[in-house]
Amino acid sequence: MYEVEVKVPADLERVRQRLAELEATPLGAVVQTDTYYDAPHRSFPETDEALRIRRERPVDEQDSEAVVTYKGPLVDDESKTREEIETGLEDGEAFDAVLRNLGFDPAATVRKRRERFELDDFEGYTITCDAVDGVGEYVEVETDATDDDLEFAREGAFEVLERLGLEAAETVRTSYLGLLLED
Repeated sequence: MYEVEVKVPADLERVRQRLAELEATPLGAVVQTDTYYDAPHRSFPETDEALRIRRERPVDEQDSEAVVTYKGPLVDDESKTREEIETGLEDGEAFDAVLRNLGFDPAATVRKRRERFELDDFEGYTITCDAVDGVGEYVEVETDATDDDLEFAREGAFEVLERLGLEAAETVRTSYLGLLLED
């Protein structure tokens, strides 16, 4: 399975207003804390891969859930489309200890407040308004796709950006981790 994602810097207040005009369905707000790891056997920045543990909690709650995610290299020059493998963790702290004991070192942590939305006429696409600590405000449009559907899914993501009044030419392919490390 591939994650097809387009991301642009944006004024989130303006985007929220546009989402309200489009009668988008709010899907909730969460706080995500992503810990990224370096591998002992290869350089993820060089191979364009990522391994992270994400801890996510609803904005008004204290309990969080954790998932581990592997992200493969980008597959095109227009979006952030890449293979993504993700699974839930019963205990994120225990899995962090497993990774550390195997030689995976925490590289950086990205923290963001994320609001999710859906548009009725773009089923399967999620719009996220992200306020990323130390990085700024961004909008992501993402969906999942198989090999056969990648181009169609990418085109749909760009259509959603257009409906939001955002410019496809401003697409950023650098991850939040990469943006954080650039500063």
